[in-house]
Amino acid sequence: MAGNEWINGYLEAILDSGASAIEENKPPAPVNLRERSDFNPTKYFVEEVVTGVDETDLHRAWIKVVATRNTRERSSRLENMCWRIWHLARKKKQLEMEDLQRVANWRREREQGRKDVTEDMSEDLSEGEKGDALGEPVILDSPRKKFQRNFSNIEVWSDSNKEKKLYIVLISLHGLVRGENMELGRDSDTGGQIKYVVELARALAKMPGVYRVDLFTRQICSSDVDWSYGEPTEMLTTGAEDADNIDLGESGGAYIVRIPFGPRDKYLRKELLWPHIQEFVDGALAHIVNMSKALGEQIGAGQPVWPYVIHGHYADAGDTAALLSGALNVPMVLTGHSLGRNKLEQLLKQGRQSKEDINSTYRIMRRIEAEELSLDAAELVITSTKQEIEEQWGLYDGFDVKLEKVLRARTRRGVNCHGRFMPRMAVIPPGMDFSSVVVQEDAAEADGDLASLTNIEGSSPKAIPSIWVEVMRFLTNPHKPMILALSRPDPKKNITTLLKAFGECRPLRELANLTLIMGNRDDIDEMSGGNASVLTTVLKLIDKYDLYGQVAFPKHHKQSDVPEIYRLAAKTKGVFINPAFIEPFGLTLIEAAAHGLPLVATKNGGPVDIHRALNNGLLVDPHDQQSIADALLKLVSEKNLWHECRKNGWKNIHLFSWPEHCRTYLTRIAACRMRHPQWQTDTPADELAAEESLNDSLKDVQDMSLRLSIDGEKTSLNESHDITAAGNDPELQDQVKRVLSKMRRPESVAKDSDFDKKVTDLPSKYPMLRRRRKLVVIALDCYDSKGFPDKKMIHIMQEIFKANKLDPHNAKMTGFALSTAMPIFELTEFFKSASIKINDFDALICGSGSEVYYPGTYTEDNGKLYPDPDYASHIDYRWGSDGLKKTIWKLMNSSEDANSGPSSIAIEHDAKSSNPHCLSYLIKDPSLAKKVDDMRQKLRMRGLRCHLMYCRNSTRMQVVPLLASRSQALRYLFVRWRLNVANMFVILGETGDTDYEELIAGTHKTMIMKGAVEKGSEELLRSAGGYLRDDIVPVDSPLIAYVSGGAKAEELAKALTSNSKAGGM
Repeated sequence: MAGNEWINGYLEAILDSGASAIEENKPPAPVNLRERSDFNPTKYFVEEVVTGVDETDLHRAWIKVVATRNTRERSSRLENMCWRIWHLARKKKQLEMEDLQRVANWRREREQGRKDVTEDMSEDLSEGEKGDALGEPVILDSPRKKFQRNFSNIEVWSDSNKEKKLYIVLISLHGLVRGENMELGRDSDTGGQIKYVVELARALAKMPGVYRVDLFTRQICSSDVDWSYGEPTEMLTTGAEDADNIDLGESGGAYIVRIPFGPRDKYLRKELLWPHIQEFVDGALAHIVNMSKALGEQIGAGQPVWPYVIHGHYADAGDTAALLSGALNVPMVLTGHSLGRNKLEQLLKQGRQSKEDINSTYRIMRRIEAEELSLDAAELVITSTKQEIEEQWGLYDGFDVKLEKVLRARTRRGVNCHGRFMPRMAVIPPGMDFSSVVVQEDAAEADGDLASLTNIEGSSPKAIPSIWVEVMRFLTNPHKPMILALSRPDPKKNITTLLKAFGECRPLRELANLTLIMGNRDDIDEMSGGNASVLTTVLKLIDKYDLYGQVAFPKHHKQSDVPEIYRLAAKTKGVFINPAFIEPFGLTLIEAAAHGLPLVATKNGGPVDIHRALNNGLLVDPHDQQSIADALLKLVSEKNLWHECRKNGWKNIHLFSWPEHCRTYLTRIAACRMRHPQWQTDTPADELAAEESLNDSLKDVQDMSLRLSIDGEKTSLNESHDITAAGNDPELQDQVKRVLSKMRRPESVAKDSDFDKKVTDLPSKYPMLRRRRKLVVIALDCYDSKGFPDKKMIHIMQEIFKANKLDPHNAKMTGFALSTAMPIFELTEFFKSASIKINDFDALICGSGSEVYYPGTYTEDNGKLYPDPDYASHIDYRWGSDGLKKTIWKLMNSSEDANSGPSSIAIEHDAKSSNPHCLSYLIKDPSLAKKVDDMRQKLRMRGLRCHLMYCRNSTRMQVVPLLASRSQALRYLFVRWRLNVANMFVILGETGDTDYEELIAGTHKTMIMKGAVEKGSEELLRSAGGYLRDDIVPVDSPLIAYVSGGAKAEELAKALTSNSKAGGM
């Protein structure tokens, strides 16, 4: 009741009207309507509000009630409000029950997942090791000791790594990001995360061994924001110099790189960016390819320098980083900052909105899925506190603290984990710049500046900060120790409890002043309901306890004033307090400690870890008013304790400096399983290919044949053509050069037909894809009811070929690819039945993205195609086919319906259509097929990471590696053969396989053929309450065109030309 000013006003109105049922300062007695014949709206209203209904929405209605003078109308409005509250209370109870049921189901599924994992993995354990199973927790050391023991085995990053010259990519998509004059607080998207990533980029660039840091964000060319946010590149800091003060290169340093995606002329809040993520991925990929080539020329001895790590910040950047990591095969790191599941839980507990309403407002389910995908791909997740790991990430399907410990232990012992994986979590508190902090030694004249303010003898006062004057004008005796609280006037920050603790403790009031820095305000009435309520309550409490002259609460302050406020509190030998109900981290605690202030902080959340590191204060229960008062009084009155806390804070504050943060950061990343492209030049670059434009930012990128590998063990396709393989033998190198010179004869000497023949005869030659300017990708999922390819797809392909030939100039530079769920043998038979030459296609993406073939190039002696081995190595990351086979069979063929008999079989393994990176299944009973969302959740809970989809008109289910998909295969073609995704045309139907939506968005041009695909598999994609298609596919995009499924060649040619112009080609 206290703390809600308008409720107090309502009670006062009740008392004024003669109601005597409520005693002052006592909670109302419960109202049992069944025991009363009459309805008392006042008591019902008060009870329902006080017992937990959030009153924010009713605030405006209450203002109207207060303003109403007519007694009858006022009573009518009050009764109306009572019924509204009754409805809210009923809705809240209903939502609480639904939430409890959902949480119970989730916990039950997690326990079942742990049992399944224990059963599957126990086969590899000896009898003595089986005690380590998930069902029987192992007694471990304390978390602190365990962390120290593990970390001691890791080599700490030091100056000895300065020769590494690393390239690091950071991603932070939303908000307004720039290096100087950051507009922090302009909106909810431009806050502490923006400051953190900019400072992290600067700090990393100064570390030994780091050559360049790119911070990717969105380019915004809108009149609503400053022009600086439209600049493609912004330098944050120049590159480092070596020991001899020689500049290491022109591209070194830290930079903000802005990639355009989404509407170019609009600034969008983060909830509206989701459909445009794929477009950003393609743009960022183009920049990285270009930069890697440029860095290779500067510091890489001619070989591309690929990112050492890609680090996503927040869910949207995590989704992006996962896709980029998969396209480039480099490690990914994630920092969540704030998490979707945690926010969803909080909103549901308020009982004001259903899950559907929350999702509509915040796109919360899309955000959660992005965080789950980030956990799938991340090598390392960086958190600020241990509480974040256990209480926030522990809510996710993809992370289980118990399972992570078991898998880590098995990995250490060299025991098979059957493809299961959990990302490592590392607590690395945010860094801080302490360069502006001036350490004040304890001295008798520490109050000199304060004395000058009250000097009345005419001596000229010292120049003091203006914010000091603003604060001290509230205080009768500014020399007393200052208790400082700095936060937004948010109810969660618990400022009112602090004020009551101060007001009701007379010894504390006599010894100290209280200063409340509660943001900036002009008019309380213009503030949001929650903030206005807190500020109004603060004013009332000051009046109630007669705290005038003892509490300061200035209306305005600048960001640059904050250090001076800390310094003022320290000069008075004061204390800093954070009494929030829960504090995720507590950056202000570190800032205060750096300025020499002891701390009193909530025991819930991040302050626990900060206190453990600094040991410079006391922790309290934020709900215990007396505990808060006692802790403050103890620090203010016991000067020896105050000095000890002050010194401890200064002694340990370096643990939170940026150099320490970056050193721990690089140490943790170096301990991850490093994987990066080990790309070899198989043959010299083609002159024609060198002239091809990847895009405007990639014109200087020289072409080369590249090889992707995880561990570097597999040989190149054309290993015999690698000059480096000749060793140091000059004669052998000359022979190799002569062979290569013969292979570099200009293509113009041969006719097209002769050239095609040579390509077929020389399996080591580049695919024709290498020389294309454009690529038309046919990804039509046309299948009949049995899952066989529909014959009308033949007619569509023939018309597409004809459309290409209508422009002879473009025809020579345009290639074709087919992207399908069919295996290569079935696709070949289909082509033969339709009299289509397989060599008409430059690339075939088969098995839902699990294999890539190059007809006419990668062939065996008998003419049989073989898949790109580099792609197979590329997608092998976290592929556990053995564990997946057993788990998928169990999950799909086990019914949740107790009435189902044991003979219910949903799927049957299709060995013929499977390959080393694709598990294919026939759907025997469609009614038993589980949604992709449900299966993905169950697999994640069991530590299995993969890409599961239904395909071929819902007659097949295929499971491919996490990094494999038809859309990611297109990015692989870009990285492998330098054919930019922006120069690709993807032809789709209006529906398709469950991975269909991933192919629509991006920088490529999309042409959707209406009516070409009658039925797809998308009905098996999402379960109820999941994210929506609009969260994946942009509603209005100039890159998406539509054409009739029965269009002729001329109409198709016109549509392709029009689409090219729309995309700027």
